[in-house]
Amino acid sequence: MAVSNTLANSRGKKLPFSVAIQTDGYKRLIQNTLSDPKRAARFVTAITSAVSANPALQDCDAGTILSAGLLGEGLNLSPSPQLGQYYLVPFNDSRNRRKTAQFQLGYKGYIQLAIRSGQYKKLNVLPIKNGELVRFDPLNEEIEVQLIQDARQREETETTGYYAMFEYTNGFRKSIYWSREKMESHAKKYSKGYAAGKGYTFWEKDFDAMACKTMLRQLISKWGIMSIEMERAITNDMTVQHDDGTTEYVENLEYTESEPVPTAPAETIQEPETQETDFSDVLGG
Repeated sequence: MAVSNTLANSRGKKLPFSVAIQTDGYKRLIQNTLSDPKRAARFVTAITSAVSANPALQDCDAGTILSAGLLGEGLNLSPSPQLGQYYLVPFNDSRNRRKTAQFQLGYKGYIQLAIRSGQYKKLNVLPIKNGELVRFDPLNEEIEVQLIQDARQREETETTGYYAMFEYTNGFRKSIYWSREKMESHAKKYSKGYAAGKGYTFWEKDFDAMACKTMLRQLISKWGIMSIEMERAITNDMTVQHDDGTTEYVENLEYTESEPVPTAPAETIQEPETQETDFSDVLGG
């Protein structure tokens, strides 16, 4: 859903998002999209808070912020940076000569969407540190590791690979392991900014966090059970919608200087024993 456009006052100055979102046009759009007045009010509060927490979003086109926010709301995910389910990411849209906001799914958003499907008993992703990997058998998908027990020492140790796995409630398991070198190649292939060493990409800000998200995406999109919500989230992750209805993968554009970056997960992220019925920024590869 593309929402246009930047609102301005009578002097041509762009309105702050907290003011723009209260204008009649945007209020009608939110009410028509969400229907429930209480839900609409909660959405306005949450999205306004998320924008105020990131100064770089203040300069973004209000319509693109609302588009990204409504996409996240449609997936029943929170824009709170603390929860890490999805992020509103500012970047420079040279095509339209403006700053816009883009929807980025966080690794915790993947987990939430998976849990809601009711199909996953376990879901895990973690960086493997230097010296921890004993062996990985890709044929039988068996891994043997000896984790560094001291948390601080482990955090400071160089990452040499990444492991991700899931187990369905029916007992089916799938796991993958990528070396750091393979992840580097993947990042360079799908992120022009990272390949060029621009210094502004998520990969450069927190490589492990983006690598863990990539592992989840690779694992679930290729072998996992995909709910309609999950398919929609993956399709829209790291893309921006232009006013003409076209979409563009955001890694081909230019980020602003201050992007939120999700913290890399620790050991087990989620191992739900019961399910609720209410879960690298890279494409393919």
